Amino acid sequence: MNERQWNSAKSDYEAVPIPPELNDRVCQGIREGRAARRRGRRLRQWGACAAGFVLIFACLNLSPAIAHAAADLPVVGGLFEVLTIRNYVDTDGDRTVSVTQPGLSGTEFVQQINDEIQARVEEKVAEGEARIAEEREAFFATGGTEEDWAARKNEVHVDYDIRYQSGSRVSFVVNTYVATAVVAQEQYFYNLDVSLDRELTLQDLLDDDWAAVCDVSIRAQMAAAEDPTVFFSEDQGGFAGVDRATDFYINTAGNPVVVFPKYAIAVGAMGAVEFEIMQ
Repeated sequence: MNERQWNSAKSDYEAVPIPPELNDRVCQGIREGRAARRRGRRLRQWGACAAGFVLIFACLNLSPAIAHAAADLPVVGGLFEVLTIRNYVDTDGDRTVSVTQPGLSGTEFVQQINDEIQARVEEKVAEGEARIAEEREAFFATGGTEEDWAARKNEVHVDYDIRYQSGSRVSFVVNTYVATAVVAQEQYFYNLDVSLDRELTLQDLLDDDWAAVCDVSIRAQMAAAEDPTVFFSEDQGGFAGVDRATDFYINTAGNPVVVFPKYAIAVGAMGAVEFEIMQ
């Protein structure tokens, strides 16, 4: 886009009229926020969200750049809830660190989730860099050359995927991996109801007999696999049933998908193993 086209587009944008009822809506939001403080904690949280929405709305009207960026943000319950709060790439001669870190806006509860994600990201980046440094030292100690080392792909990577969002519920996965001579990957699963300020469980999704429902479904899917021998037997440390620590996410159909890490219940070639539990 040349300068003339940019100026024309900017003029068109600035000519968009601000709705005359905006002032009334803002005032109404302020009044509701004040009333919310008198009606207890739950309504106080809504007042904060409403104020945050007014701020976002104002920013979108003031800045086309912010509006463009916000258009790509996932939306939960009509508000911007899951955001990319850090996104950077840091490269030197030894490694590349790339981080796309999620965060949530809202209550004290989601701030605790943000803090947990932050700590995990920092821990995994530090672990990855330490591992690469150790491998570098060992590489040169055993006769490796600068040219050969430069040809290796050493990377610490963090990103996330939103798997489900509906109303106040959201399910997303934070992925981390360190790639050197081998790849070490870990996943962290977050299934939240932000209106209830708590994490969702398999029991929330499958009712009181959730464990039996999961176990029957998983065993049936293992037996129906193209090659059932890829799964370890219980004597070999294979699948022995789900519990409250079992990882899962919610898929787009709203069904829980139980996840077992690589090597947990099957041969390494299977990678992480997933089972959708139909409701």
